[in-house]
Amino acid sequence: MQQKLMNIELRSKTGKGVSRQLRIADMVPGVVYGKGMDPVAVSIKYRDLQDALAGEGGQNNLITLVGGGSLDQSMAIIADMQRDALRGTYRHVDLHRINMNEKLRVTVPVILKGTAAGVKEGGLLDLAHHELHVECLPGNIPDTIEIDITSLQLNHSIHIGEIPLPDGVKLLENPKTPVVSVLGRTKEEAEEDAAAAAAAAAPAEPAA
Repeated sequence: MQQKLMNIELRSKTGKGVSRQLRIADMVPGVVYGKGMDPVAVSIKYRDLQDALAGEGGQNNLITLVGGGSLDQSMAIIADMQRDALRGTYRHVDLHRINMNEKLRVTVPVILKGTAAGVKEGGLLDLAHHELHVECLPGNIPDTIEIDITSLQLNHSIHIGEIPLPDGVKLLENPKTPVVSVLGRTKEEAEEDAAAAAAAAAPAEPAA
């Protein structure tokens, strides 16, 4: 998991008008919350937030907060983020101050490796879950969960319980839940269907 530094500034005023002025000044309004503390309103330079999100870890990057009074040098992750529906720009960010010795729950993107054997036979790859929920210590958060699908056969699936994980990482979904499958018919089934269709289309022989 990547670690980043991000400057923050405390702000005493809140509300839509204040948030609008911050965005005009190329700042992003936000709030920091966590166990045993009251939420603290902050503002972040837009570019600093972009840098904190850069890399494969994205929203799960561990961030060391710089500035912000008593928040200085606290560790945090981005818990939630609002984006502009049309432009995709950041409008607000929620930062969760964390304890590196306490487990937390996050979502991690799924990455598929290889080409499934069933796809080579004409099957269709179906990825049911693009992200998975994990529980682990902050320092153990994986950037991605990689699944090798090379040996995945036609009409078979890889389930939650079959996915290899790094030490200290636990998946929270039902172990029997399918994550990725190859759908379709075998070559023999397709040939049988084609033969049946051809036989049905053939003209009937005249009666004697």
